[in-house]
Amino acid sequence: MEIRSPQTPQEWESYYDLRYRVLRQPWNQKKGSERDDQEDDAAHFAVFQGFVIIAVGRLDILDDSVGKVRYMAVEESFQGKNIGKALMEFILTRCETEQLHTIILHAREIAVPFYERLGFRIVEKSHLLFGEIQHYLMEKK
Repeated sequence: MEIRSPQTPQEWESYYDLRYRVLRQPWNQKKGSERDDQEDDAAHFAVFQGFVIIAVGRLDILDDSVGKVRYMAVEESFQGKNIGKALMEFILTRCETEQLHTIILHAREIAVPFYERLGFRIVEKSHLLFGEIQHYLMEKK
């Protein structure tokens, strides 16, 4: 298992495809909704098993001390196998390197316990994605 940023056009295609299939397609969202206008300014991470991407995540640096984790997704057949935990620990290490003192994210309700085990705490109930997926603003100092 290797964690790094996608590099080739094929790796980038696989990266965004996984984001779409896990985070958008189950709710009948259109292809392309897995991207936003901040892609070029963010740090992207992927977990590779051989040449296959099995998990993805993104880090946005909001200012000198705050980072935001977004678009965390693990291939369904690899969920529950600590792949997401390894990816988050990698991202949190990057946050330390960047001297970010506060990390925030908006977690789907089902993922709240996962982030709590990593030291995040709920700040407040936030948005309802696609009219049905409750999210919570979480942070880690």
